[in-house]
Amino acid sequence: MEILNREKLKEVLQRWKEHPSITGLMEKFSQLQSYTNKNYKNLELYTKQKIKESKYELVELPYIDVKEDPVRPELDLAFRQSYGRKIYGLKDDVGEISAVMCFAFTNEVPKTVEEMDSLSYDAALQSVHRAGIQGSIAIAYTVWAKKKGGGRAIVNEVYKMVKKSNHLNRLVTLSPLTKMARNFHIKNGAKELQVNEKSQNFEYDITLEDWETALVKAKGFLKVK
Repeated sequence: MEILNREKLKEVLQRWKEHPSITGLMEKFSQLQSYTNKNYKNLELYTKQKIKESKYELVELPYIDVKEDPVRPELDLAFRQSYGRKIYGLKDDVGEISAVMCFAFTNEVPKTVEEMDSLSYDAALQSVHRAGIQGSIAIAYTVWAKKKGGGRAIVNEVYKMVKKSNHLNRLVTLSPLTKMARNFHIKNGAKELQVNEKSQNFEYDITLEDWETALVKAKGFLKVK
């Protein structure tokens, strides 16, 4: 019984490995690499499940209870909705918010909340002369899940949003100096950008054209729409 293109499958999966929306596909790699023609249908069904269309919708929120924020509860609603800032929620298939992520849009990577405040304000003022286009860097400065799996899911949806944007070219975090924050972003595919005195920055790669090409080919090979 022949192995089903194990080496080619391994090569494609390695390309997918660091991408936040495909991390689930790697969880059972030891099983995937040993699949044979006999259980190809199982591989096909498993892959379809992992890369099917998302059941979530990313929406801009007009209001949140900042006391629910476990990362930066000291930042009030006015700060989060000021110049060059937005709040996004992840609406699930029953219409409930399963996660929240707050953003500032800047043209430089901030190391502190104070820097982010100033940089996002400056970028917002500059946008007046650029047809309303704000900063080119999306700074995610807090994220929390309200339901199980919401944290990873909102990272995936935000990634898609930034990828499709006409003016955003980077997705970077302004995270607290905690092991939890580091583990969360590394697990979801980010790379450490820098460690600062009071914060750390992680960056999600949004320029994975090689990966996208591999995905299209893999979908065709596995007959996944």
